[in-house]
Order: sequence, then structure tokens, then C-alpha cells
Amino acid sequence: MSDTTAPLPATMRGVYLPGNSTAEVRKLPVPVPGPGQVLLRVGAAGICGSDIGYIYREHKSHRGVDGPAYRGVVAGHEPSGTVVSTGPGVRRYRTGDRVVVYHIAGCGLCDNCARGYQISCTDPSRAAYGWQRDGGAADYLLADEHTLVPLPDELSYVDGALIACGFGTAYEGIRRIGVNGDDDLLVVGLGPVGLAAAMTGRGRGARRVIGVEVSPERRAWADGLDVFDATVAPEEAADTVAALTGGRGASTAIDCSGTRPGRSTAIGHIAEWGRISLVGEGGTLETEVSDALLHKQVTLYASWVTSVPVMAELARNLVRWGVRPERIVSDRFGLAGAAEAFGLAAGAARGKVVLEPGLDAER
Repeated sequence: MSDTTAPLPATMRGVYLPGNSTAEVRKLPVPVPGPGQVLLRVGAAGICGSDIGYIYREHKSHRGVDGPAYRGVVAGHEPSGTVVSTGPGVRRYRTGDRVVVYHIAGCGLCDNCARGYQISCTDPSRAAYGWQRDGGAADYLLADEHTLVPLPDELSYVDGALIACGFGTAYEGIRRIGVNGDDDLLVVGLGPVGLAAAMTGRGRGARRVIGVEVSPERRAWADGLDVFDATVAPEEAADTVAALTGGRGASTAIDCSGTRPGRSTAIGHIAEWGRISLVGEGGTLETEVSDALLHKQVTLYASWVTSVPVMAELARNLVRWGVRPERIVSDRFGLAGAAEAFGLAAGAARGKVVLEPGLDAER
């Protein structure tokens, strides 16, 4: 537990991503919370695939965004931590509270924000932590109160960091297709989001969970989680799905690969009246329609991250299910190891890579 009574330092460390496959740790002032804001001591911050694809290797833009999406701020949109000070008007959170940060601060007034889906806010004031405003790859983080979710005592800061993006994204996709005890679940792409989809799908009662992944190293890591009934390469998926589902196909499937072949795998092995969730970013979707979709009465869902209320629901459910997101973490680094951490996340990481600022003090 962080000591929230200790005096705050004048400066802190923050990780910046120049866009040339490097990470730099710089010193900057510890911010002071303004109205409706809190200052967090960061407990953990995850490294997301979007950090790698859109910021670390090269500063890219999302479609419809003028200029690079990354504005040269402190990186990291997957933070959790402890409130160490509050600004005027903060009503719900107090010093010492443990929280997860929903990684987009929307306008708070549009229909999407009213539903808690600040990810879909279109107001010019919308700003994502680690993209347009300072993020969580730092010792401290300035956060808006309305972007916070309580972190249950039963969960660690690393658990919270994973809820902040990957597990929230996966859970939203699993909720959309209504995975329950009647279902077999096919998960395509066993990176961190795919692993999260399998764990939350199992938490919601899926009878069987089948994973499809190109990388043998990632399949081996997934096997060690004791979540899957089988993990296979794409070329083995047809026989395995048929054998485990009595030839029917999977009643639910979620594509976390973000690739055309991955989405084709999900569609190709779905059962009649099946439901497919698309959460993987990028790529294209190409399919024959009549036999693959129409004649099988298949429903496709697409979702982008999740909402603030659903993220809070997820945190509560993880406790109820006894599921710990940090099980998917393969590598942990202090901020001093940020360059190595991002390099590993961009290369051969088996599971999730996280930054824990407190690790530096322990070494």
C-alpha cells in the first residue's frame, strides 16, 4: 500500500516515446490537481499494443484525426494507483483511495459521455491519457475524477492497470455476444486482449474455451493459464473446434487478432445462430456472405474499448469470479527499465508487459 501521508516531491519521472522505437525517461514537475482533479501515485501502468503500433515505432494518426494522435505527452493509457491529493470540488474520492483510470477524458456532456462511453466522445475537448494528455508511465498522474473507477482491495495495481484497457476491451466484446454457460467460446489471437477475453468468458460461464494463435510461444504461455480447453494453430482450428463442439462449431467467437485471416477463422468456425465479436484494431474484413453469414443466421458485433460503468462492473466481477488479470503478465519493469520494457513489448513478449514505478525503489 502506498504511503499517502509522505510529502510529495517537486519532480517526478515520466516516459516519452519519440517515435523511433525508443523510450526516454525524463524529469518533470509533479502536477497540482485543479478543480475536479486528483493526483495519483501510479502503482502500475500497462504497455498496450496501440502504444507500439501508433506511437513507439512511429507517430501515426487514426483515420479522421488531423496529425499524429500522440501529442508528445507522457506515455501510458493503462494506469492504476492511489489518490495522494485532490483538487477543489472532488466529491467521490479521497486520499488513500485505490483506483483504475478509464483512459479517455470526454466532454462529459454528449450522449456517449452520458452513457459512460467517453471513448466515443467527438467533442474537441476529448483527450486520452498517454496520447493527448500526460499518461500513467510516470511516478504520478493527474486525472479527472470522472475518469476513475474504484479498485477493489482484492485486486492489485497490476490487475487494475490491465482492467484499464485490455480487460475492459475484452469484457465489452464478451458482454456484447452474451457469453454464458450454454456457450462454447472461440478466441482468435492470444495476445493480452485475447487472454483477457478467454478469462472473462470463462468467468461468465463458457463451457469450453478454444484459442487460436499463430505464435507457438504465445500458445505455450496461454496453456499455462489453465483457462483454455485447447490452443491451436490456425490450420488445426477446424478439426479441434469440430471435435470439441460435436461438429456444430462455436456458438460464440471473438477476434482479438485485428487481422483478415483471424476474422476469417472466427467466421469460418462459428455455429448456426452464432455471435461473433470483433475487438481487434486494424486490418480488413473479407468474407463470403450467403453461406458464411446469412444462411447460418450469424450476428456480428463490433466494440471499441468499454464504458466507465462497465469497467467498474468488470472490477467487481473479477473479485466475484476469483480471476486475477495479472496472471497474463510475463514481464515487469520499473520506470528505469522503460526502454527495455517497450522494446520487449514491441518484440518477443510472451504475455503482457507492465511498468511498476515502485520496483525501482525496491532494487
